[in-house]
Amino acid sequence: MKNIYKAPSIQSAEHALINLENKWSDKYPLAVKPWKNNWIHISTFFKYPDEIRKLIYTTNSVEALHRQFRKVTKNRSLFPTDDALLKILYLASQEITKKWTNPIHNWALVISQLAIMFEGRFNL
Repeated sequence: MKNIYKAPSIQSAEHALINLENKWSDKYPLAVKPWKNNWIHISTFFKYPDEIRKLIYTTNSVEALHRQFRKVTKNRSLFPTDDALLKILYLASQEITKKWTNPIHNWALVISQLAIMFEGRFNL
């Protein structure tokens, strides 16, 4: 699947999808079928430049944040109020963000491309 979303163009991504389907559809039909059935929606991803696409398909930081939130809330199955849960998540986010020291690769280029593509939504 990495060959699909890292493809330089939509044509090479379609070729990679065909290769994925030929190689894995017999063994993992439930994994391949959604890619094939939803290709029309997935392929819109390729209208963005490489740097923005990488930002979209790189989910490690989001998954790490969710993992930290689950770690904080897993021992408590019930919170007395919604505010209690919000306070715990807020305090956890304050601690989690202290560890965020790595900048996003090519951030200046990414933000400028986003500002051009979505003109009027950014106040730079």
